[in-house]
Amino acid sequence: MFDIIIIGGGPAGLTAALYALRANKKVLIIEKSAFGGQMTLSPKIENYPAFESIGGLELADKMLEQVLAKGAEIELAEATEIKNDKIKTVVTPFGEYQAKAVIVSTGVVHRHLGIEREEEFVGRGIYYCAVCDGGYFTGKEVILVGGGNSALQEAVLLSDICKKVTIIQNLPDFTGEAYMASMVRIKPNVNCIFSTVVTHIIGKGEFSGVGIRNTLTGKEGELFADGMFVAIGLVPENKAFENVVPLDKWGYFDIGENCISPTPGIFVAGDCRTKKIRQITTATADGASAALAACDYIDRTAF
Repeated sequence: MFDIIIIGGGPAGLTAALYALRANKKVLIIEKSAFGGQMTLSPKIENYPAFESIGGLELADKMLEQVLAKGAEIELAEATEIKNDKIKTVVTPFGEYQAKAVIVSTGVVHRHLGIEREEEFVGRGIYYCAVCDGGYFTGKEVILVGGGNSALQEAVLLSDICKKVTIIQNLPDFTGEAYMASMVRIKPNVNCIFSTVVTHIIGKGEFSGVGIRNTLTGKEGELFADGMFVAIGLVPENKAFENVVPLDKWGYFDIGENCISPTPGIFVAGDCRTKKIRQITTATADGASAALAACDYIDRTAF
């Protein structure tokens, strides 16, 4: 049995593990895909203290190495349920694990467009991570959907390797930081189409483009490209744990800054909870808060 099981190995979960380990707790981190979470998709991070610039993968590796060196155990699996007894049981497809407390730091995943045939072309023309898959389109033409910081960052990356990048943004302007927007606007091979949405996919067996519609005029058209990247935000994956932690109307854990859930022994950290700002630094802050709260709960509770 563990003192604390942490579900999710992003910056919140890894920071929680670090604080719990420093409090001499036995810790298991369950991660379903890649340690580091969304930050592994960032080619360059320039707003994390102590590093003028660092790649997301490198920062994730450093965080993971630190907790492993302090004795954290890890399990690559998807947690599908938390059984809420005094001793908590976390269920995965490969087994069940018990702990005195659980910290849920499941993070977020990429939002899809939600249009017909989108899923048919995922990985076959439609992608959600330019860092991961942009290399497939070196010297080719791509469409990028989105206008926030993530989209702008991906636009800069793609513009360096692609022949042409066409950005489709549903609003009249970008919503990301002015600095990032200026970086995109100066790229000669980037074309921006505002107040426009993607209506359908064009292609028979192979992606060839999209149908588009101007939201102001209603005018429709077609745009052809070798591939498309979608960067329209992130959504939580918290449904499996709504029996122990309440969700807000957007599916985030409805938990405040103290990261303590209404269920004794269950804590929440990171982008998966209701908050205004979702950054690596705010995730690590949550991780520290959740771990300290969990340690305090364990120390005050008779098991």
